[in-house]
Parts: sequence; structure tokens; C-alpha cells
Amino acid sequence: MTAELIIENAHIRTLDPEKPFATHIAITDGMIAAIGGADDVKPHHGSQTRLIDGKDLHITPGITDSHFHPFWGTIATRGADLTKANTLDELRAILRAERDKVGPDAWVIGWGLTFEMFQETGIRGDLFADAVDGGLAYLRFFEGHTSVASPAAIAFSDVTGRETFGEYSEVVTDEHGVPTGELREGKAMELITRHIPEPSEETMYGWYLEEMKKWNALGITGMHNMDGTPETYPFLRKMEEKGDLTVRMIVPLHQQPHFELDYMREQLQYRDEKGTLFRGGVAKFFNDGVIESGTAWLIDPDTKGMNTEPFWPDPNKYKEAVRIFAEAGFQCATHAVGDMAVRCALDAYEAAGVADGLHHRIEHIEQLDDADVPRFARLSVGASMQPLHMNAFEEDGSDEWSVRVGPERRKRGFRTRDLLNSGAILALGSDWMVAPYDPRIGMAWARLRRPGGMPEKGYINREQALTPEEVLAGYTTEAARIVSEEAFSGMLKVGYRGDLTAFAADLIETDADALLELPILLTVVHGRVVFEA
Repeated sequence: MTAELIIENAHIRTLDPEKPFATHIAITDGMIAAIGGADDVKPHHGSQTRLIDGKDLHITPGITDSHFHPFWGTIATRGADLTKANTLDELRAILRAERDKVGPDAWVIGWGLTFEMFQETGIRGDLFADAVDGGLAYLRFFEGHTSVASPAAIAFSDVTGRETFGEYSEVVTDEHGVPTGELREGKAMELITRHIPEPSEETMYGWYLEEMKKWNALGITGMHNMDGTPETYPFLRKMEEKGDLTVRMIVPLHQQPHFELDYMREQLQYRDEKGTLFRGGVAKFFNDGVIESGTAWLIDPDTKGMNTEPFWPDPNKYKEAVRIFAEAGFQCATHAVGDMAVRCALDAYEAAGVADGLHHRIEHIEQLDDADVPRFARLSVGASMQPLHMNAFEEDGSDEWSVRVGPERRKRGFRTRDLLNSGAILALGSDWMVAPYDPRIGMAWARLRRPGGMPEKGYINREQALTPEEVLAGYTTEAARIVSEEAFSGMLKVGYRGDLTAFAADLIETDADALLELPILLTVVHGRVVFEA
């Protein structure tokens, strides 16, 4: 059969143990038709075949990010970039410039805020009110679970501090019951965000296309999209029909504590939703928030007496929701940062069971009790982790995460090595917008347990570092295995998907500190070249 694409004379690392290396690959109808040497692909040449000389290409299976927020992240990263603000004065300077840019009456929106600058003052909107001329402002913290609004925004949105929610969310108030501006978790943040004007659908669509090109340019061929709702499927179908979808996506349905169980049952009809580049079949849950804001769920309280409550006020309802979806043949994915949240998810999965061939999964796993490490492999539960979340850590432990967990629990953070050694599936990703989506940054963190390219930085739990081979597997074969697609994805092999990423040098042989400077030269999704340097 004639191939649409043939790459010749390349350096191909297939991750297929039966044929680990190749020089030529042919892709037909989005699938690999031949791989090996020149003689293997010769029968697939035709007048319409695109030939690429791969002499400078070091090819791997397509890079998959196993935890990504493509649509929410695209919207949430509009406005002022606050990631470079390390002090309140630096924050105020950025906000003054943004106020000048948007005008006196518009909302000032910012994203990527860190906690450390508020350690002495507490998180308060009045600290930057003057910088926005006393006007409307709403700033998101980097972890996506906390925000802070200016006093004018609190008043405009009629936030009183007396609000109650059907899930763990909080409007933080001072000793007099007056909102400080800090908002913890989604329902509290919605009190403000519902008043911020939304861009048009056309504008947002353009933003999505713009971001997708950036993902492709960094070698990303697939992602496990954690944004999903029933409305996501027709939207992706529209993108695909227009030829605009250039990343493969798995799209869970996000379940929330206030959903009635009957509504969850109505969603079972979407289990088999799919297109060429997307599919459903996964239900997504939150068991807790994040350690930095005190909304994670730990076995023992943090050093400030917080991080003790589940996101679902009734964990038994969460367990029942898991059972509903598991019995209907869904994979279940649960956000669980704290060790108690992880334990609750494992308990729910053990009680619910899992359909043949599937693996439930747990996202993040920043704290994990010794007793629960072996349960992942025993229950065939996958671990989806993001070691680069430690990029917010300070070597001396002064960052908010480390302060809250304390020195002993800090030593048990992000236990990638322990989980892998236990036999668990370990898939890697970024959790963008929480962390940068450049997979080279994530790979460096997983290998080094410190920032790549900064050998002067101290290591964080270095004994948990992974080998280059294990890290590449986390973005390829393990990313496929955690979603039960290892029979046709994650390797370069005849009959497998024609998704591949090409670098300027071999990923395994490249020093971890040099990864960030390693050029991406080619990205192919379903046999289609979506990026070419």
C-alpha cells in the first residue's frame, strides 16, 4: 500500500523491544505500515508519497503529556503573566503596566501568582489595590486552586464571606468576617469569574489554534485532556472536521460533588464518544485541592493546622460516583495531592472494581503513605505524576509547599522512584497551566530532581530520580499503558499509530542539563506533519 509519508535515513528509537532501532518508517492512513531499513519501506513508495530526509532526525514515539488542561489553560493564561513576580513590589509593577494597557474601567487579569510573597502579610487584595488604581482585578495563583481579587472586585461581585458551597470551597475572611480577597477552590472563585466578560467563541477558537501550534512545536503529539464536559466532544468533532485538531486527546468527563447521581448516570451514554484524534471513556474526580493553599487532604494536618478536609464533603458519595462509572466500563481518574486523598481514591477503586483491560488512575500524588505504595500495582492503578511541580520549591525549604508539609514529609514528596520500583504504571506530564508544558523541562526534572541547566541548584529527594529510559517511557509507552492503548500506541511498530517526535539528538544520550536546549525538528500526528523546523 502506498504511504503518505516516508522518513528515510533517520535515527529512530522505536521503544519496541523486538526492534529497538530503525532508520526508515512509512505511514499510511495514519498508521505505521513499515519500519526498519530502506528495503522495508521500498514497497510503500508512490508518486503521492511525501519523502523526508531524516539524516538529522532523532525520532521517538510521539510525546504524550498525561495531564493537561488545553482549553481551561488557554483561557486562564490570558492577561498579565505574574510568574516572574517574586515580591509584592514586583507584582505591583506588573499590575500597574497591565492597568495602563487595558484602561481604567477594564478588569486587570493576571495568572501564575506564587504564594511566597504573601507569607508575611497573608493573601489580601488590598495589597495591590493601588497598583490597579482601586479598580477591578482578579489574579490566579499558579496552581489553579487559589485566586485573589481586589477590594473593588469583591464589592462589584457582591461577595460577602457568608457563602456556602456544595463542595470544599472557601471565601477567606479576616477576624471581622470581611473577605480578604483570597478565594480557595472553584466555587468560591466562580463568585468573581462569572462577572468577568468572556471573549467571543470565535476569539477563543483562535486562541486554541494558536496554542495548539505551540504544543506541536514542542513535540507534543497527544495529551490526556482534563478539561472535559459533554460539550467538549462536539466541539472537538467540529475542530477535526475543519482540519484544525492537531493533537490527539483523551477527554474525561469532570464530575463534581454537587452533581446528582442521576445526572452522572445520564453521562454514561458518552462512554464511547470518539473521533479520529479524540475519545472519551474516562470520568474525572477531585479528592482534594493543593497543599500550598491548605486545601489538600493529608492524613495528618500540615504545620498550620490545615490540609485536613476532602473536596467532596461526603467521601462516600465520591465512592458511589466512582462505582457508577466503573461498573459502566469507564476508567476513573482522581486528582489526589495529599496522602489521605490518595488513600481514599485507592479505597474507592478497590471497592468499585474495574472493567477488563482498564486501569483506574490517580493524578499528582504529591504525598503518599508507605502503606499505600504497593496498592497501585496490586490494584493495577496507574500513577500520573508531574515532578516538575517541584519547580516552585526552594532549596532551603522556605517555599509554601515545604513549609506546610514540614521537613520529614518533604522527604516523601513526589515518590516517582518508589512507585516505579513497586511495579506501578507511571505516566508523566505537566498539568499545564500549573507548570510549563515544554516536555523537555518535565523530562529534566524527572531525571534530575532539580531544574535542568542549573547544576548550582540543590536536589530535591534525588533518590526518587528516574533514568533517561524511564522518563522517555513516561511520556510514551507508559502514557499509552495508563489508558490501555499499549497495543497500538506508545511505540513505533507496524500497526501502531503514526505519531512521532523528532529531536536534533538522541533523548536518551543527551545530558539532562542539555535537554532544554535540544531542538525539536519534526512533529507528526496520525501521519500528518504538524510541525517542521
